[in-house]
Amino acid sequence: MTGRSLTASPKGIKTAKTALKRKSLNQARLYERLGLSRSTVSNFFRGTAIDYKNFCDICDELDLNWEDIVIKSPEENDEEIDKLVQQVRAIVRDKIQERCGTMRILDMTKPIGLGDIYTQVNILEKISGRRRKPINKLLAECNLTDGFDRLGWGQIEEKRVPGLEAVKRHPKLMIWGKPGAGKTTFLKFLAFQCNSGKFYSHLVPIFVTLKDFAEADDRPQLLAYIVEMFVEMFHEASLSELALKTILKEGRALILLDGLDEVREEDSQRIIKSICDFAYDYRRNQFAITCRIAAQEYTFEKFTEVEVADFDNKQVATFVGNWFKNKAIKPATFLKCLDENKPTQELASNPLLLTLLCLAFEESGDFPANRAELYKEGLDVLLKKWDAKRGIQRHNVYKKLSVGRKEDLLSKIAWVTFEKGDYFFKQKAAEQFITDYIRNLPGASGDEEALQLDSEVVLRSIEAQHGLLIARAKRIYSFSHLTFHEYFSAREIVTVQQSSEAALQTLTSHLTETRWREVFLLAAAMSPNADRLLLLMKERADGLVAGDEKIQQFLTWLMEKARSVEVSYSKEVIEQISNKLDFAPTFDLSLSRFIYLSLSLSLSLDLHLNLYLYLNLDLDLDLNLYLTLDLNLDLDLTLDLTLDLTLDLDRALDRAQKLDRALYEELQKLKNQLPDREKEEEFEQWWKANGEAWIEQLRAVMVKYRNIGHDWQFSDEQKDLLRQYWNANKLLMQCLNSECYASREVRQYIEETIFLAIAQLPKPFITAVIQN
Repeated sequence: MTGRSLTASPKGIKTAKTALKRKSLNQARLYERLGLSRSTVSNFFRGTAIDYKNFCDICDELDLNWEDIVIKSPEENDEEIDKLVQQVRAIVRDKIQERCGTMRILDMTKPIGLGDIYTQVNILEKISGRRRKPINKLLAECNLTDGFDRLGWGQIEEKRVPGLEAVKRHPKLMIWGKPGAGKTTFLKFLAFQCNSGKFYSHLVPIFVTLKDFAEADDRPQLLAYIVEMFVEMFHEASLSELALKTILKEGRALILLDGLDEVREEDSQRIIKSICDFAYDYRRNQFAITCRIAAQEYTFEKFTEVEVADFDNKQVATFVGNWFKNKAIKPATFLKCLDENKPTQELASNPLLLTLLCLAFEESGDFPANRAELYKEGLDVLLKKWDAKRGIQRHNVYKKLSVGRKEDLLSKIAWVTFEKGDYFFKQKAAEQFITDYIRNLPGASGDEEALQLDSEVVLRSIEAQHGLLIARAKRIYSFSHLTFHEYFSAREIVTVQQSSEAALQTLTSHLTETRWREVFLLAAAMSPNADRLLLLMKERADGLVAGDEKIQQFLTWLMEKARSVEVSYSKEVIEQISNKLDFAPTFDLSLSRFIYLSLSLSLSLDLHLNLYLYLNLDLDLDLNLYLTLDLNLDLDLTLDLTLDLTLDLDRALDRAQKLDRALYEELQKLKNQLPDREKEEEFEQWWKANGEAWIEQLRAVMVKYRNIGHDWQFSDEQKDLLRQYWNANKLLMQCLNSECYASREVRQYIEETIFLAIAQLPKPFITAVIQN
């Protein structure tokens, strides 16, 4: 045994301390009596290895058998460590449950159990902002080059790994994430699962909020801070320190360090060094650190860096199912409304904003009618409330900007990039926007190099603190959500440029572009008075077809046809049609014109006769059959549409008998031409041979008796113009029927003149309103 070092076990040290008291000794008197150094005796009671002879001398003086208190062989030691781990887990269980078992954010009225709401986090093993991808590749990924798939915008194609699997795969994790991505919740979930024995039950969970550690009195090192945490949970301070150090030395802790980005700038380097030293000294343990993307540039050696992925549709559904479980509002109701509101659906990919949506929906069972107000609330959360509620202060040049200034800056960036179609833009361009903005602020530096450095800091701060601008690839940025890009673009028009004539003219020049739809809706909703915007939209829509004589004749016919239908639509019919159109016409004549225009576009522009429309829409005057149609202007005639032809004809004949005897007789002749519908093969052969001629006969009958179904022989250019005209007026009505403020006179004017030919418009009225 000579030359061997021995270490007292935690239980042995406790026994030795009891013996020391029993003999009325302390450590000072003990090393004096034995002639040992002070450090030797101190190390004995700390659980540090000392020389075999000295170890035995101390045991003899205390009347102890050294074999009873020494750390045993590896096998015996493992068993003893296992017992210690379980003992400590039992002691800290309640405290961990208290700290990590619940969550309460935003305007929750009470805490909610983490296990009741938690949704599995996915991890990206490649940091999205460090990918080397050009802008055209990013555009191709989100389907914006060939169309406008807003839900595909900004989605990352990188492989996703379940969070727990990533922790198992990598013993040391640096977890990056955008604000509100769920980093803290994930770390709490790890502690919660470990605490309950469902994950790493052989480890002791240690959860540290780095902001609290950084601001602790006397600026302790991380080990000392954790020791103090354990002292609160143990009855005997010395035992807690000894047990903790033993567990750390044996690599039996799950160390969770949350919120590196929340540490003040002046404390940052000290805290990073303390973490590095601790992670090196106790490198056998499992580590996970969280930080907002772009908040820190330091790289922790030996740590694997990953990123928290946005929620996908499955995660959103799971979260919503948990949230509304056992509540009056059903998850399916929320998800249905979310699916019908694509811009809002985008925000649900962020757990924090999804929580906001759930809270808002819970109040009324629907999303607010004014989406601009909902988005503003979401932006307020990201811009100020999220940090303020947790007492986080951030010190840098960006702090000099008020919330209003930050919004003005983001509005300027949004407008310029959106107008150019630059959904993704280079870092240098973003920094130039910032430089041009901050150079005009009070106290701004006049030195170009200093301004450039400040702009870099501001850009990183926007990303780290609010997550509104984010790196999509190396040195390429975008807004975090297309919804926010659109919102800030609308804000630039309404708030910054105060709906000037030039600004509104610029906006309405994009009336026929699909990607501008949400900007128009938001601008109308945000405007103190939307009269000028709405009238300019009306003028622009009318101008699309003003110079085409045939289209003007078509619109004249449209008005005549609408006036010839004497019908007052029931509330139910209007509500159902409104669901199809996404707005609610309140004037019977304007509603009729909408219906007949959609019918005519479907028939004339596609040059296919839709029998269902011909035989039912114009004859079934309560229009219930119309409600089953989809107004996408791409209705094609296929054989399937003829399957219920006999039934349609019978219904049409019944209506015609009451309306017009001559029409009834013509329709009866047409019906008599059809073979037996029950003989499908014979019917199909007949239809292929005679269907086109039969259709033309039906068209002639409908033109003669109902003034509908004209073959206008529009060119491809005219068809395209009419589609643009339809969509522009539909957008106008959607704006008018959104939560926008407009005068009664303007509302009435638009409703009464929608789809009128230019010659029928009351020119003096619109000119006067626009000029005023």
